[in-house]
Amino acid sequence: MKVILNADVKGVGKKGDVINVSDGYARNFLFPRKLAIEANESNLKVLEAQKAKEEQKRQEELQRARELAKKLSEITVEVSVKAGENGKLFGSITSKDISDALKKQHGIEIDKKKIELDEAIKVAGVYNIEVKVYPEVTAKLKVSIKAQ
Repeated sequence: MKVILNADVKGVGKKGDVINVSDGYARNFLFPRKLAIEANESNLKVLEAQKAKEEQKRQEELQRARELAKKLSEITVEVSVKAGENGKLFGSITSKDISDALKKQHGIEIDKKKIELDEAIKVAGVYNIEVKVYPEVTAKLKVSIKAQ
């Protein structure tokens, strides 16, 4: 029997997959638990419409991510912190500090987990930091650390 999965089923398939399973498995396990529906013509049309809608939504998100990446690569974020001799900072600058400064100065909200720092910044200067805006979209953000 052909069924359309409503959820990921371990060892069977992922949500939205059209698969062949035995009649008993479908009637006794998948259907009662609402894990699948029968793959008839109307259900297949609904599935195709859902997939098209999801693809359109993903394309729109990708476009917005590219625009944000372009905007990020054009701006500079300035962070002022106390520092000692030779520009060594008291403490360090983390991705959270950069995220907060970006929100305060430019009104752009980026999750701190998307800002990739190899290690915390401990010396004043200008840094190019990579920001993962979307799974396949990254941007270089210029961060200027100034000593007070």
